[in-house]
Amino acid sequence: MATIYTQVESNVRRTWILISCFLIFIIFLGWLFSYLLNNSIFLILALIIALFQSFIAYWHSDKIVLMMTGAKPIEKKDNPELYRIVENLSITAGLPTPKIYILPENQPNAFATGRNPEHSAIALTRGLLEKLERPELEGVISHELSHIKNRDILLASVVVVLVGVIAILSNWFLRMGRWGRSRKREKGGSGIFLIFGLIAAILAPIIANLIQLAISRKREFLADASGVLLTRYPEGLIRALEKISIDQNSMNRASPSTAHLFIISPFKGKEVGNWLIKIFSTHPPIQERIEALKK
Repeated sequence: MATIYTQVESNVRRTWILISCFLIFIIFLGWLFSYLLNNSIFLILALIIALFQSFIAYWHSDKIVLMMTGAKPIEKKDNPELYRIVENLSITAGLPTPKIYILPENQPNAFATGRNPEHSAIALTRGLLEKLERPELEGVISHELSHIKNRDILLASVVVVLVGVIAILSNWFLRMGRWGRSRKREKGGSGIFLIFGLIAAILAPIIANLIQLAISRKREFLADASGVLLTRYPEGLIRALEKISIDQNSMNRASPSTAHLFIISPFKGKEVGNWLIKIFSTHPPIQERIEALKK
């Protein structure tokens, strides 16, 4: 049976596996570019990009995520009560106090990011602070602190960068492929390279989706359970999840590449009608999470 400690080890191990698979895929694309255009410079460029992006993903993914969501840092003097809640719960969890960010969004939501507890941050929307009572807010913050303690944020933050890089490289491949087909046409190989281009166009979003799904749905259940261990009050998180789930406000800067970071999907109410958002959904149903907390 999984425990918090085995989950931490699993997330760290899966992060390195994820980065290794990413490197292999980039190298494969580089080889394909080189073969297509009969120029080894693309393989070299692919290796450089793979190493550079892996470095960025590990060391700077938190900054990228915060920038993508429009989160703004606040200091203790800006919201003393919020800081006290985060500090007290961090002490209870045995964690250093993370940096606190506010998202200028009316939708109540929150996420945590960072590569480890010493370099972590919690981002809360303005709507969350305005609409939740203190016990409910404590439940949400405890959930996010549990993600930090369980090292979920390392894997989740790396995913944001990798998904974007794979999409860019897929586009690059298709553009280069057109040139390659024109150069290979006289050899009668244009049909093969057209197939390669189509495979790349199909494969890239599938791989991106698989990377998203590499974030286990169980991490949300684990963070819920770990969070209520900090507050000793499951009802607070239950009420928070209920309020967040029924709120109808949309999030202006929501993105499929960052949706998995939030406590619930920022695309609330759109999952049924939008097949793309449905593919990228990584959250368990709210009712299942609530039932698990009640038990």
